[in-house]
Amino acid sequence: MDLQLDQLRALSAAVTEGTFEAAARRLHITPSALSQRIKALEDAAGRILVQRVKPVRPTESGTAVLRLARQLELLVGETARELGAEDGTGPVRLPFAVNADSLDTWVMPALARTPPGLSFEIHREDEEHTTALLRDGTVVAAVTATRRAVQGCSVRPLGIMRYRPMAAPEFAATWFPDGADAESLARAPVVNFDRKDNLQEEYLRRRTRRPVTAPRHFVPTPHAYVAAIRLGLGWGMVAEPQLTAATELARIDGDATVDVPLYWQQWKVESPALEALAAAIAIAAAGTLRPVGP
Repeated sequence: MDLQLDQLRALSAAVTEGTFEAAARRLHITPSALSQRIKALEDAAGRILVQRVKPVRPTESGTAVLRLARQLELLVGETARELGAEDGTGPVRLPFAVNADSLDTWVMPALARTPPGLSFEIHREDEEHTTALLRDGTVVAAVTATRRAVQGCSVRPLGIMRYRPMAAPEFAATWFPDGADAESLARAPVVNFDRKDNLQEEYLRRRTRRPVTAPRHFVPTPHAYVAAIRLGLGWGMVAEPQLTAATELARIDGDATVDVPLYWQQWKVESPALEALAAAIAIAAAGTLRPVGP
């Protein structure tokens, strides 16, 4: 296949921006010219690569080509900076995915340690689901709970994020006067981060060994999630880095915990920018997370 760089850029821009019109503006061409480039790319590949809907989505074949397009964008961007930094070449764009608790606690300080010239696009996603964004080419790297490497990616352990079942002291005294047990956990309101958050279910499965249908709240931002627990809406699993004196929370079940191993997965490309990000992430994780055992 003879895949041209301008055609691959058109595909990447269309999926990133969501419409041909917005992608054309980004590339400073007309929507007609962008459509022609994508049609030429499809002719070269011998198959349809995008679903022409709003937002534009890649087909299954388009996902593979999109991943190639974004890898080339990364490498071309770095080479352009090396050859023409004095001419004002733009920063290297590094889209990556991370779970909300890591983003809220240790990832942002990691980004502050990276060298200048990098532009980050952060995709917040549950750690069990970030690998999907690697597979489809949306991101170049991800903090994930998956140890098995995505095809075309390398993987390295970061550490363990430990969670504890916590509640406001008044809530704990009302619902768990003798500590959490199967009966009280079946009734007490629960705070979930979102519908992908299964930490509470993991704890309940271990603790009660039976289905639990307690009332639930869904609070999908880290600060508001902890605030909901602190204000007595329910109990929930709170990451250790979020537990400070200011949170004013009480343990409801002694030393009970749920541990989530975290890994860093990234594309296997020779990219100084990507390696700089990976190094900063590893240093920050080592200072916050518990070490992964043998």
